[in-house]
Amino acid sequence: MEADDVSVREQLFHNRVRETIICVLLFTCLYIVSYLILTHFKKTAEFVTDDIEDATVNKIALWLCTFTLSVAVCAVLLLPISILSNEVLLTFPQSYYMQWLNGSLIHGLWNLVFLFSNLSLVFLMPFAYFFTESEGFAGSKKGVMARVYEAVVLLLLLALLVLGIVWVASALLHDNIARKSLYDLWEYYLPYLYSGISLFGVLLLLLCTPFGLSRMFSVTGSLLVKPRLFEDVEDTLSCTTFEEDSLSRKLNCGSTSCWVKLNMEAMKKEYQTVRSKRIALEMRRKASPWQRNLGYPLAMLMLLALTVMCVLMVCFNVLELLLDETAMPRGMEDPHLGMASFSMFGSLGAAVQVVLILYLMVSSVVGFYSSPLFTSLLPRAQDTNLTQIIANCVSLLILSSALPVFSRTLGITRFDLLGDFGRYNWLGNFYIVFLYNMLFAGLTSASLIKTVTWAVQRELIRAFGLHRLPLTVSRSTVPFRLLLASGLSKIQ
Repeated sequence: MEADDVSVREQLFHNRVRETIICVLLFTCLYIVSYLILTHFKKTAEFVTDDIEDATVNKIALWLCTFTLSVAVCAVLLLPISILSNEVLLTFPQSYYMQWLNGSLIHGLWNLVFLFSNLSLVFLMPFAYFFTESEGFAGSKKGVMARVYEAVVLLLLLALLVLGIVWVASALLHDNIARKSLYDLWEYYLPYLYSGISLFGVLLLLLCTPFGLSRMFSVTGSLLVKPRLFEDVEDTLSCTTFEEDSLSRKLNCGSTSCWVKLNMEAMKKEYQTVRSKRIALEMRRKASPWQRNLGYPLAMLMLLALTVMCVLMVCFNVLELLLDETAMPRGMEDPHLGMASFSMFGSLGAAVQVVLILYLMVSSVVGFYSSPLFTSLLPRAQDTNLTQIIANCVSLLILSSALPVFSRTLGITRFDLLGDFGRYNWLGNFYIVFLYNMLFAGLTSASLIKTVTWAVQRELIRAFGLHRLPLTVSRSTVPFRLLLASGLSKIQ
């Protein structure tokens, strides 16, 4: 009997060590990738300065930002890893090499991501900001530790302020519970704070994702070579090259002309616009006929199919919410991997779910940076200061940590939320979940219809040469039959 107990304890110990090693290896890889991304965008002048103290502080803050970004990437991969792990165990149920992939590992990964994401949002990122802005208390000895003391004091004051706001909010909403649990900080107030943060992230995804789904068409189109029906690329390229050379000569001889001096900034902007147009035309000329005529339509059709699929799945989830209580998002303690597929279409449906989850995350990031409120946060290569890096890491972590709740609420996947992700207070409210699904379906449909109609009209106008009309003519009032007549006359 004692030998059996020892063997069981040894097995539990080996399982825990194996899970720890796997999580450490995964997080190390994500940390390296995140560090490479941040070093690509950071402003080098802030880290290579004569002041050793400032350089040290900036490096420490950059390490904290790297940790936060790696947690955000891991949060994005939570649902895809869980869904694919279940399908792998279904495909190879008795494989010796897949024994390390189990429910305990996935559950532990969810708990770690929840812990580190809240740790980064509540402590690490505020500390990094205060640390970079602090100079030490007046009269104290200057140095890195003086900045640490000031940052810690400011962080404690901020924590007291936030906890006070949470206590007031809980007292207004749940008066009896707030009175009984005044000293119950860990069991009530921190989960209440996490629930509010998750609700904010899910609402931010609701606003950014539909806008990002519509923006994905223009962003993808800017990266691909668009087909042109009646445009002579060589002629347009020669004209653009001549215009670029003319502007370049004016800029070079600007010192001899007072008028050119006054308009130097406008000429520089015009030169950059013409130069980018010339580069795009050269790309079109070098592109193969397949890439020029087939790549762009296929990419647009794929984006359209993914967006329509998301809307249809959300509409189907709305019907299930009205008819079946199990469609409500909820948490579970044991994932039971390898028992049944989380999609009615098997492995193919699970793969589609993973693609849709990643597509929604990319769309939400595109919509976030395309919105007028957050356009200034858009990072630039080798020209992003540390404050902007901190703000970007916080924004991406809020979006990514809300992605599992967002995907399960919309019915994109049937994989229930693990750990503390399924303990949010508002998840059990039918009216909030139902209204959220309706708003997402409505906003996405409206954005998609507007984007497709305007894009088709713009491309037809450009293809038939009507974009050269004088500004006094309203191009939006050009009838469709005029477009067809213009095209037929050019063909003839």
